[in-house]
Amino acid sequence: MSETKGDSQAKSFTAEEIGKHNTRDDVWIVISNKVYNVTNFLDEHPGGEEVILENAGKDATNDFDDIGHSEDAREMLKDYLIGELKGAPPTGAQGAKGSADSHLRSQQN
Repeated sequence: MSETKGDSQAKSFTAEEIGKHNTRDDVWIVISNKVYNVTNFLDEHPGGEEVILENAGKDATNDFDDIGHSEDAREMLKDYLIGELKGAPPTGAQGAKGSADSHLRSQQN
């Protein structure tokens, strides 16, 4: 499976697949049913990496919209697009072992 930035051929990912990408070294999020690999954006995010890590492997649509991101921020997402969500959105309970939140807390400590 190719994970090329800005890949024009949309790939589909299930919640289970997305949920596995929930560590600082491998961060995928879903926004409006589109899947983004934002691993390389963590250090650049003006709001800090923590807010992205809290949503790693999950649907971040509500948090993204609630913050009121600029049109420029929405345009930047295109650089990290890797595909589309297939089926129900990830909740954080998917993935290898335990929830994404508990896994992230152990990574940060």
